[in-house]
Amino acid sequence: MAFSATADIDPTAEIAPGTMIWHLSQVREYARIGPGCILGRGSYIGPGVILGKNCKVQNFALVYEPALLEDGVFVGPAAVLTNDQFPRAVTVDGVRKTADDWDLVGVTVRTGASIGARAVCIAPLTIGRWATIAAGAVVTKDVPDFALMVGVPARQVGWVGRSGVPLRATGADTFTCPATGEQYREHEGKLTLL
Repeated sequence: MAFSATADIDPTAEIAPGTMIWHLSQVREYARIGPGCILGRGSYIGPGVILGKNCKVQNFALVYEPALLEDGVFVGPAAVLTNDQFPRAVTVDGVRKTADDWDLVGVTVRTGASIGARAVCIAPLTIGRWATIAAGAVVTKDVPDFALMVGVPARQVGWVGRSGVPLRATGADTFTCPATGEQYREHEGKLTLL
C-alpha cells in the first residue's frame, strides 16, 4: 500500500493491499477499498462506500455514500456520484439538517463500467457492467450493461465492448468489438457477450 502523507484516511476504513492513495484524498469512516485500487489526488470516498478490486477513482472525483463500485470500475476526474434525491441544507422550519434528516440513496456501478470526467450520476441508480458514461454526461436513470451513454440528461447512443471501444454492427442484432473481435448479440434492449 502506498499512501500520501497528505491523504486523510479514517482509522476505521479498510484498505486492501496494493492500493495507492494520492495527495489530499479523503477516505471516510468504514469505507472499504479493495486490493489494487488507485485513488487520485483530492478524491473523496464517503462513509461506508465500497470499492471492489482494481478500481480507479481519478483526481477530485466525489463518491458519496452509500455507493458501491464493483471490480474494475473507472471514475474519471471530477465525476460525482450523488446520494440525496431531494437536497436541502435546512428543514422546512429553517433548522440546519443533520444526518438523521437525510434519506441516503446510492449509485451502484457494476463490474468494468467507466464514468467519464465531470459526469454526474444522480442516485438512486445502477450503471450496468462494462457500460461507458461519456465525459460531462448527467445520468438520471439506470444504465444497461455495455451501454454507451452521452448528454444531459444521458441517453444511450450505442454499445461498447469490454475493451471500452464502441461496437460495430455486423447484422440486425449482432455486434463485434473492433479491438478484441468479441461478438455480442442484442435482444429486447439488452446486450450479451457470445
